[in-house]
Amino acid sequence: MAISEPLLDPALRLVQQDSRVDWVRLRTLLVLRWLAILGQTVAVVTAAFYLGLRVELGLCFLAIGASVASNLVAMYVFPENQRLSDRDAMLTLLFDLAQLSFLLFLTGGLNNPFSLLILAPVTISATALTMRSTVILGLLAIFLITCLALWHLPLVSLTGEVLVLPGLFTVGFWVSLVIGILFLSAYARRVASETHRMSQALLATQMALAREQKLTDLGGVVAAAAHELGTPLATIKLTATELMDDLSDQPLLAEDVALIRDQTDRCRDILRSMGRAGKDDIHMRRAPLEAVLQEAAEPHSDRGIALHFDVDPVGDIDDSTPALQPQIWRKPEVIHGLRNLVQNAVDFAEEQVWIEADWDENYLMVSITDDGPGFPPDLLGRLGDPFLRRRDRAHKDLRPGYQGMGLGLFIAKTLLERSGAGVRFINAADPFLTSDDTKGRSGARVQVTWPNATILAESAQASGALGPNVPIID
Repeated sequence: MAISEPLLDPALRLVQQDSRVDWVRLRTLLVLRWLAILGQTVAVVTAAFYLGLRVELGLCFLAIGASVASNLVAMYVFPENQRLSDRDAMLTLLFDLAQLSFLLFLTGGLNNPFSLLILAPVTISATALTMRSTVILGLLAIFLITCLALWHLPLVSLTGEVLVLPGLFTVGFWVSLVIGILFLSAYARRVASETHRMSQALLATQMALAREQKLTDLGGVVAAAAHELGTPLATIKLTATELMDDLSDQPLLAEDVALIRDQTDRCRDILRSMGRAGKDDIHMRRAPLEAVLQEAAEPHSDRGIALHFDVDPVGDIDDSTPALQPQIWRKPEVIHGLRNLVQNAVDFAEEQVWIEADWDENYLMVSITDDGPGFPPDLLGRLGDPFLRRRDRAHKDLRPGYQGMGLGLFIAKTLLERSGAGVRFINAADPFLTSDDTKGRSGARVQVTWPNATILAESAQASGALGPNVPIID
């Protein structure tokens, strides 16, 4: 049976989406660029002062300085755990390609043996970015090496000798670079795609096994219920049939007894229709915003920390007529991600945790704030990265057994971003506000923001009848 899109299991979207999108870290590209800057500086200095080559030092250091400036600006503007979209990563690699090509133009073009490094940006794109971005970078790299083969500043020694390869070698080097771009890109793309597909297949297998286990457990419960209820239902039906015969002269009572018998048959049919596969409860696919927040926080509600819920729209000032809460998709990644954030807040809170939500016509935002010590300032920009350790005695005493690897926040951030949200880690403490102004909110704060289009249930389904549950497996 074909299942319409709204009835698909929300967890399957984790498998259906391309998980490599937005997974290239800006920090990784910046580190690689710093290594390139160091290598370029050493090469230029060595060529000019030790090999005795006439190099345009001013223009060379201008090209290197452009990379330094771009790195410093990126480090200042963006957090350390910033993940780049496909477009942003392509533009970053495009800058590196252009900068390297300009530097090669100043130092002999294809006569420079370091022109082989022009393969690096294209190979990185083939392993991490989309096919479109890889094709764009590959074509541009071929164009640039063609230009470098035709136009460049020659390498000249102190004696005036021009260092240039024979024409045949230059053509051969150009051909080898073009083949290298095409071959390495295709090879890296193929291997990365195979690895990605295998990872997705394993994830789909695990999800299918977990789902099958749930259905098996459900089938056992249904079978037990049918077995236990079979005898009472049969007794009720038999008794109702006998009463109908005895009440043949009282039509009103006989009609009521007939209704009892019919409803007994309906209970039997419901148990039979559920069967081993069970049914998909589409009424539980969406829920009011506060209900989802309470469900996410429920496992941590009895740990001695007071949980305060505040769900209000932006600009709602009329308390006598509170605004109707939006219906949101009850996705497992949303509930699990929020639950991890609540757990982290409860672990470090002293007495209270505030779970607040507001919304307007464009966005829905959930804030989770505690009254604990807050996030360590030196790790604030890296929160959300896995295997993040901080050997802090104060935090170990506050949370015994806590290893501080950052996996909980990483899982929460990843799942919530997969649902379309943006996640921001900040500290609620403000040196310019008193404790009365902050109302105790002096610890860590996590803000999760969704565009309404990704989290709100469609108005047609949110306001209308959903109809009967449908079988999970036909």
